[in-house]
Amino acid sequence: MSKLTDVPKRILIGRALRSDRLGETLLPKRIALPVFASDPLSSVAYAPGEVLLVLSIAGVSAYHFSPWIAVAVVVLMFTVVASYRQNVHAYPSGGGDYEVATTNLGPKAGLTVASALLVDYVLTVAVSIASGIENLGSAIPYVVQHKVLCAAAVIILLTLMNLRGVKESGKLFAIPTYVFVGGVFVMIAWGAFRGLFLGDTMRAPTADYHIRAEHQGLAGFALVFLLLRAFSSGCAALTGVEAISNGVPAFRKPKSKNAATTLAMMGLLAVTMFCGIIALAMTTKVRMAENPATDLLHHGVPLGGDYVQNPVISQVAEAVFGKGSFLFVVLAAATALVLFLAANTAYNGFPLLGSILAQDRYLPRQLHTRGDRLAFSNGIVLLSGAAMLLVFIYGADSTRLIQLYIVGVFVSFTLSQTGMVRHWNRHLAVEKDPAKRSHMIRSRAINTFGAFFTGLVLVVVLVTKFTHGAWVALLGMCIFYATMTAIRKHYDRVAEEIAAPEGPSDDMVRPSRVHSVVLISKIHRPTLRALAYAKLMRSDTLEALTVNVDPAETKALREEWERRGIDVPLKVLDSPYREVTRPVIEYVKSLRKESPRDAVSVIIPEYVVGHWYEHLLHNQSALRLKGRLLFTAGVMVTSVPYQLASSEAARTRARKRQEWNAPGAVRRGPAVMRAKEPSGKD
Repeated sequence: MSKLTDVPKRILIGRALRSDRLGETLLPKRIALPVFASDPLSSVAYAPGEVLLVLSIAGVSAYHFSPWIAVAVVVLMFTVVASYRQNVHAYPSGGGDYEVATTNLGPKAGLTVASALLVDYVLTVAVSIASGIENLGSAIPYVVQHKVLCAAAVIILLTLMNLRGVKESGKLFAIPTYVFVGGVFVMIAWGAFRGLFLGDTMRAPTADYHIRAEHQGLAGFALVFLLLRAFSSGCAALTGVEAISNGVPAFRKPKSKNAATTLAMMGLLAVTMFCGIIALAMTTKVRMAENPATDLLHHGVPLGGDYVQNPVISQVAEAVFGKGSFLFVVLAAATALVLFLAANTAYNGFPLLGSILAQDRYLPRQLHTRGDRLAFSNGIVLLSGAAMLLVFIYGADSTRLIQLYIVGVFVSFTLSQTGMVRHWNRHLAVEKDPAKRSHMIRSRAINTFGAFFTGLVLVVVLVTKFTHGAWVALLGMCIFYATMTAIRKHYDRVAEEIAAPEGPSDDMVRPSRVHSVVLISKIHRPTLRALAYAKLMRSDTLEALTVNVDPAETKALREEWERRGIDVPLKVLDSPYREVTRPVIEYVKSLRKESPRDAVSVIIPEYVVGHWYEHLLHNQSALRLKGRLLFTAGVMVTSVPYQLASSEAARTRARKRQEWNAPGAVRRGPAVMRAKEPSGKD
């Protein structure tokens, strides 16, 4: 079975890597950009559309506010990028917002940030993949008809790619990400050239449609609220910015400098693409509606339920390049693919944060260990399961899922920047060097503005999106917070309970005597081996114990015991209800009650079989007994194995497996023998 499972495992995720090859998985900037920044870069595929969808509530006349909303998003993006550049220099260990908040604001603030980030990472996967499925579905109807199934398949595929390791997955993600970014810039440049120099009139496929406004003539507070809601939807462009600060350890040296440079590159690319698409959408007269079937009208007639509303970027590309043109097809394919790959930001951030939280005893310790490919495999699988659950619950509908979005990331933004302000205050209190103080004061000013601005946006997001689904994200944060708090309390309680005392204690006192009990049912080789082992232990008291379930068998056992002259007393326990476990447990407890300072050693003979199905036929009573005896203080349970012929065959198979080479191992040589391989070119 092991060989059968090892072959597909190696085919899917590759050969296991030695721990000393961890440094070879570090990323250069050209790979780190698509790995960590694919989420904010790809968000330009849906963030402009979310702005127009909200503004459409007031009709086409409200669209003229979209450039001002874009400016606000750009200012926020540059503020956040500048703030996080301070983070990666001050805290390069990879803890990111969690480490900043914990160090400067306390464990509760750190746990709040961690809860927010974990929720946001799960939502990043769900939203990105659902949006990608919808983009792909505009060209392939089957995908739309089976959205949940296709989304689940993409999640599984991404999981396998990330289980192969960050470096290999990064290379796979780099090509479509760069094709997408290049395609968007070509579209913006060609659209600007056509409009400004050629004087062409570019029209989106929805340019002739009319929007039926849900609320006409909005003014005053209602209009302000609508604009704030549109702004909060446009802030989807900022999701994933924090992933770079969480992933600093994955960069090549100098880590902080490379991470800060990548942050700046990401911010510049994202805001340029976002503003360019908004500008082209206004120029080509793109029309969007939250309920296109009823609110989009053509010659005064609703388009109906059969109408499929294409994303803004798709409509702009059709207007600029022409429907069905080569560049239009390339950009459409790259957009759908990069939205799938945008989830990779979460696949790198969630497992790393989970590992740090597990190290701090807030999550199960299994999340701290690396898998065969030096990735945090358990965290990757956990993220995939949570995202798949969301996809099933919300039917892979990005419009419904995106309402849950953004809240978590702005909670972490605000607390992180507040923590950085306290960080600089603490260092300024002791720093005397004028040059360093000047740098710290400048950094503090940046983080102070970042904390104020992101805090303001957080309030806006909560107010405008709470009833539209943001409460679900807050509930998820509360669940994560409560769960991690409970896990930490458990680990702390266990650590306190098992801590070795400095002075003498009851655990160091030798038992007065050892009372050994050998459980038997018949006299056979396993029983004789267990008795021989028990004699070797030289216990103060040794006895054999059997349960009288069948009087005839018990009588035969007594007779054979006497006939063989076994020099160990045989004690028979009556069991009128034909139970085996309960009489043994009660007898062992009675021994402990009579002599509390004695240790009781229960010795159980067991068969060792070679096939999984044979385990179902043997040792069931022994397993039940061991499970019950674990809860009895002062009782030690010892298994004495007896290898059957099938286990010998299994051992032969195991020896052959050791000599068998996995795919690719023959060419490279056994892992234990070959020297460390060169790390390759940067």
